[in-house]
Amino acid sequence: MAEVDIQTVYFVAKDMARLEDFYGSALGIPVQFRDENKWTQFRLQRSAFALSSAEEAAQGAVGAVPVFQIAGEAQDEVRQKILSAGGQLLAQRDMGTHGVVATYKDPEENVFQVFRKSSAR
Repeated sequence: MAEVDIQTVYFVAKDMARLEDFYGSALGIPVQFRDENKWTQFRLQRSAFALSSAEEAAQGAVGAVPVFQIAGEAQDEVRQKILSAGGQLLAQRDMGTHGVVATYKDPEENVFQVFRKSSAR
């Protein structure tokens, strides 16, 4: 069987600049490149997250739920940045020795999660 990996996960953005600012401010992820108002690619460590215009997206594209993993005890700091940037906390789940996952909505109602591994592992 061939090796399979995810290259990029993207949201279709109605307002590219607004969402680019949101994810840059809320999660501190830098822009890798931008193709005018069609595509914004963010730089992550081992994968890619991007914003796409409707014209650039796959026909019939609907939302996925990307999970951004953060290190250390930064969960509270990240939550504050997300809320300050215009995000909304929907839920938080403590999974004990596995970690904590928080579910948010961005300013365009896309759902994403932030996961922090437990330090007890």
